[in-house]
Amino acid sequence: MTELAEAAGITVRTLRFYRERGLIPPPRREGRLAWYDEHHLARLHTIAAMLERGHTLSVIAELNEALESGRDVGEILGIQPTEETPVRLSPEELADAFAGEVTPENLAAALDLGYLAPDGDEIVHISRRLLDASTALVRAGVPLAEVMQAGARVREHADALAELFLTTIRTYTQDESMEKLRPLAKAVVEAELSLALDRRLAAEKE
Repeated sequence: MTELAEAAGITVRTLRFYRERGLIPPPRREGRLAWYDEHHLARLHTIAAMLERGHTLSVIAELNEALESGRDVGEILGIQPTEETPVRLSPEELADAFAGEVTPENLAAALDLGYLAPDGDEIVHISRRLLDASTALVRAGVPLAEVMQAGARVREHADALAELFLTTIRTYTQDESMEKLRPLAKAVVEAELSLALDRRLAAEKE
């Protein structure tokens, strides 16, 4: 317990409190010895990141209890059904995917954006496509912190575009299903982004 507390940067008293609240799973016992591992340390880093973002221990405990009871991560986080495919990762797999850039600060930012959610000893990423794009950017040399800052800006623009499409479609096509017209909205955004990249790259060559 002392070694785990030191690795997590907290006191043994705080660690005991977390254990009593059920925020970390019990250790593996061998006789009188209690063994903690990387999963316990990852859970403590997650708790620290959520506290840094203003979540209370009560909220963290409620989330943890709900997840361990088998409820869906999306349900707990208030995420609506989506076309995106969630990905389950161990803490080690997450660290490997981002080449050692999974710092407490970056983890806190990912939790704040809703990209990640703890689920027992695993971590759930909300989107396979976003995970693949993020890891590719990091491997290309872009710092993970910059990737997430860009992601936050992209989300702002995406929310504005979604509002524009929903308002327009619902104003003039009341009889049409939004799910039926959703591919059209995606096609417009993809085409416009492609054209915008073409314009930017062409301007750089002038």
